[in-house]
This record gives sequence, C-alpha cells and structure tokens, in this order.
Amino acid sequence: MSKTKELSDKVFIFTEMVKCYFKFLAIPTKHLKSTNTSMKERLLSLDVFRGLTLAGMILVNNPGSWSTVYPPLLHADWHGITPTDWVFPFFLFIVGVAIPLALGKRKERGDDQGAIIKKIVSRVAIIFGLGLFLSAYPRFGMGDEVGGIRSLHYVVLAIFILSLFTREAVADDSPIRRWAGITALVAIGAMVIIGFFGYDFSRLRIPGVLQRIALVYGACGILFLKADWRMQAWVGVGLLLLYWFLMMVVPVPGIGPANLEAETNLGAWFDNLLLKGHMYSQTKVWDPEGLMSTLPAIVTGIIGMLTGSWLKTDNDHYKKVAGILVAGAILLGLSHVWDLNFPINKKIWTSSYVLYTGGVALLILGVIYWIADIQGYKKWTKPFVIYGTNALFVYVMSGLVVKTMFAIKWVGSNDQSWNIYSWLYNNLFVPVFSSPYNASLAYALANVLFFFGLAWVLYRAKIFIKV
Repeated sequence: MSKTKELSDKVFIFTEMVKCYFKFLAIPTKHLKSTNTSMKERLLSLDVFRGLTLAGMILVNNPGSWSTVYPPLLHADWHGITPTDWVFPFFLFIVGVAIPLALGKRKERGDDQGAIIKKIVSRVAIIFGLGLFLSAYPRFGMGDEVGGIRSLHYVVLAIFILSLFTREAVADDSPIRRWAGITALVAIGAMVIIGFFGYDFSRLRIPGVLQRIALVYGACGILFLKADWRMQAWVGVGLLLLYWFLMMVVPVPGIGPANLEAETNLGAWFDNLLLKGHMYSQTKVWDPEGLMSTLPAIVTGIIGMLTGSWLKTDNDHYKKVAGILVAGAILLGLSHVWDLNFPINKKIWTSSYVLYTGGVALLILGVIYWIADIQGYKKWTKPFVIYGTNALFVYVMSGLVVKTMFAIKWVGSNDQSWNIYSWLYNNLFVPVFSSPYNASLAYALANVLFFFGLAWVLYRAKIFIKV
C-alpha cells in the first residue's frame, strides 16, 4: 500500500470517528434538565472507581526497590503507555464526573454562583496547599546546620498533624474539636516563627499531583457553572487543538523548531521561564506536572464532567452504559489516530494521551456501572468503597507516612545506612521471596493493605474527611 493511500485511509477513519463522536455528543438538551431518581443516591460505581484508582496509585508509588519493579508498574520512559500511566488521569476524570453530581442541583436551582465559586476557590487553595505541604515535608528545606531548630520543627509538625486529625475525628459540637483547632492554629504560628530561622523554600517544587488536581478541579468547576455541556465539549476540543499547535508548530525560543524532547520542548521552556529551581528534583529542567501541560489535563476533567452530566440524564440505565462504552471506544480510536502525529505521552500529557486515558476511564467506569449499579453485584465493591470515601486524606497520609519512613535514618553494622522503609523491605520481605521483583511487589501490596486499614478504621468510625 502506498503512503498516500495509507494516509488517505487514516484521514477517512479519523473523519468518520469525529462524526460519530459529535453524534454522540448531540444529547437532546431536554434530557439534561431532569435527574434520574436513581441518581439521587450516591453513584456506587464512581466510589468503586475512586477507591480502585487510589489503591493503584499507592501500589505504583511504593515498591520495595525501584530497581526491581515489573514493567507494567512503571511509567513509560517517554512516548508510549503502561497501566501505571492510567492512574493519575483517572483521578482527574473522577474529579470531573463528581462535579455535575455535586454542583448540578445548585446550578439548576439558580443558587448564587458567587458563593459557589468562592467555595470552589477555597477547595482549590486547600488542595494546592496540601500539595505544597507534601513537597516541603518533612525538612521544609532545612539543612543539617540548623539541627536544633529542625528537631523543634518536627515536634511542632507532629502536634499540628495530630491536632488536625483529632479535629476531624470528633463530633462538630464536641469541645475537643474546638481545642484541637486552637492547638493546630498555635502549631501553625510556631511553624511560621521557626520558618524565619530555618525554612528554605528556594528549591521547593511548586507543581505536583495535588496541585494539578486542584487546578483541574477549579477550571472544570467554574466552566461547569458558566457553560452548558456543549460549550464544555467545545472548550475541551479547543484546548486539545491549542496544545497540539503549541507543542508541534510553535518554535521554542532560543532553541529552535518545535519538538517533543524532554528538555527542549515548549512546555519545558515555559516551565523554566516561570518555575526555574522549583521543578521535579529528578528532572530539574522540566516537570511532569508542568504549567503548559495542565491545559490538556483540564480536558481529562472535562471528559469526566460530560460523563457526569450524561449519568444525570433521565435516560434508562442501559442507554447510559451504552453511551459511556461507545464514547470510550471512540476516544480510544481517535487517540490512536492522533498518536501518529502527536504521540501518546504521559509526561507531557499530550492530546492523544488525554483521549486514550479518557477512553480507558470511560470503559472501566462503564463496566463497573453495569456490574454494580445495574446488575446489582455489590458485595465485591466494599473494599474499594472504603478506600474511596476518604481518598484525599488517605493519599495525603500515604505521602506523609512514606516520607517519614525515609526521613528516620541510622547507621547500622558495617557502617551501612538504613531508614525505616529500606529496613522493613530488606529484613521482612527480601528474605521471604526468592525473586527481588516479587519482594518489591509484595512490599507495595503491603502498603496498599496498610492504608486500606487506615481507611477501614475511618469508615467504621463514620469519619469522612473532606475539604
């Protein structure tokens, strides 16, 4: 087959897929005005998907050793994709799905949008702040020369975290809640004072996972309030095309033609321009959660928003699940066509990557929706629901616990350096498993079970920590 004929066939396939996509988007507006009675309850499949995604994130983030990890549990080196590359966009997709379910009634009632936007901005600030806190934890940039101040900092930090947890764990009318809040505020004041003498944020990483979640939530939340579903879809298409144009057409200042190399693409140049010294420590001159790549990441949230709006229509369950599965298949097809020109790449969040992961997320949510919400097979869902009901808190705690384990160090026999994380892995897992890959996987699974235990304790106590 000649190259011209092959290109012609691909263009034809792409055109037909685009037509199918927009036919699917052509949901009669009247359907979006009423809510299916079943949607008044919590959407079980969304909770399950959220818990499954959180478990996946903890699994891939915490192997026993990064040198012995099975390839599917690692990110693709550059172009290409692995199951690990699904996890983060799934979170953004879930954030998007939840927006119409959480804000839909308030929008339909005509509630004051200023108050709703104020709440959205507040959540953005809190989640973004938690991301910065995780980036700074536990040393907050302090060196060994301020040992005494650093020790005091750790004590105050522990008091702050414990008081916050205590405040959320007790009833609203409990006097303990009030005193825990006061203690947390005093601890913050003490940390500010300590900061004048010891903190150094000159190398603090500003982008991050929670920071991106915050920005995507804020952009999607405001877009949901201000635009109907059609405009949301067109904004998503526009952002994907804009990002393609910026990355594939616009020359990189001081470097040359547009390119997709890690250190010389336009996104890396833009991050260096605004965030130099505040990027991912392992890459230094570019960041996988950089500023420009947040544009297509917003579209991942928009795909979720459109899905949430579709689930809120008065169509029957079977039409809903069929629509979700068809949309997922179409996005997957479009992603492979676009991959020919703009390769699927998680680290720069390419437009084809958005379509690919959006398609996979739709297919997985559709299958869970069919099994749990339509067919009623719910017994298997409980562990994931438990994980999903306190997803943000468990994710933050997983970061704090693991970073604390790495921070507590000592020198053992033969002058070998240890920390809690490496000691547990090398003494409890490596001797048990003959394969270092299995030992590393077992350690990651142990982390999943440990944090499930934390989520289970909160669930049993009916403690649901929200922001």
